[in-house]
Amino acid sequence: MLAGLSWLALEAKYLEPAAEFYEERLGLTVRERGDDELVFAAGDTDLVLRRPVGFPRGGLHTHYAFSIPEAEYDDWWARLAEDYDLEEAQFGPARSLYLYDPDGNCVELGQQNVAGPGIDGIFEVVLEVEDLDRAQSFYEDLGFETVDEGDDRKRVRLHGPMALELWEPHLGIADARGGVHVDLGFETDAPAAALEAVADRVRAVDRETDDEVVVRDPDGHFLTFTSP
Repeated sequence: MLAGLSWLALEAKYLEPAAEFYEERLGLTVRERGDDELVFAAGDTDLVLRRPVGFPRGGLHTHYAFSIPEAEYDDWWARLAEDYDLEEAQFGPARSLYLYDPDGNCVELGQQNVAGPGIDGIFEVVLEVEDLDRAQSFYEDLGFETVDEGDDRKRVRLHGPMALELWEPHLGIADARGGVHVDLGFETDAPAAALEAVADRVRAVDRETDDEVVVRDPDGHFLTFTSP
């Protein structure tokens, strides 16, 4: 039902240090620059940074993951380790490094089968939820497939346009937290059908047109279903 992740929006108190981190340290290209918002290109997905002046604000304390080519991992580690206290995790043959942006978001750079060079997409986003069963059912009805449930039931991992992890409030790898009031945009050929699948459980419908539907999920995260 959902064909791709169009954007992930994060809250940034001050745009200048956030811009320096993402543009200079991580090498992302600025696509749009405004007084209260910056838009970076991360492969086919936009990373949006917003000052908290309206709604949706963008995610707070969000853990998410950038895709990098497998062969670039050691270079990224060597470059970032000069200025950041990095942590590392291994998932099968793939390695990931973790660091924090100026606003406290836990940023992962993970080996993926992407062309690059540099960051080439967002492959994972974490959302904090109050009720795992409720949130899991909601996202399954949008077409996500559950692939892993944590042994202690503090998290559920689903696959769809990207990997989506739903966390009860806790500290994960590298002391990461699940994102609060995250704003996600999803491409779909049928925005109305996406709304119909979950209409009885959304917290609110903020906007509805033929080409775009904006809702708040049961935990208040903003979801936009938009035509490509």
